[in-house]
Amino acid sequence: MLTRIDHIGIACSNLDATVEFYRATYGFEVFHTEVNEEQGVREAMLKINDTSDGGASYLQLLEPTREDSAVGKWLAKNGEGVHHIAFGTADVDGDAEAIRGKGVRVLYDEPRIGSMGSRITFLHPKDCHGVLTELVTSAEPSADHSSAEH
Repeated sequence: MLTRIDHIGIACSNLDATVEFYRATYGFEVFHTEVNEEQGVREAMLKINDTSDGGASYLQLLEPTREDSAVGKWLAKNGEGVHHIAFGTADVDGDAEAIRGKGVRVLYDEPRIGSMGSRITFLHPKDCHGVLTELVTSAEPSADHSSAEH
């Protein structure tokens, strides 16, 4: 069962400048940063609030590290802006299967590792009214996410 909006992914061409905009304009602070080599992105998670299911909601700022990454291609075609929406779930495997059973294309056969050690998969935007949709099962909480760049 989907329990929250986990994050909204925003593609940007300059991560540092975009982080500074959200910090200066809205007061949002960086909760976590990392480089995901598989997905070809450098990212910052800005925590917005805690949620009633024990999770949190974030803005995920995504800067491509290479032009051929999914975010790099999307940014070249569309420019900066909202890239995807992610819903939190306790069971990404079960929910992906249930949604697949309703005729929605799930982009990964098996969930992959996402931000902060989460397990993720994506749903095809053509099956979701033009919205790239991500399903996320958060990793177990750890003490410090603020400098987990790798």
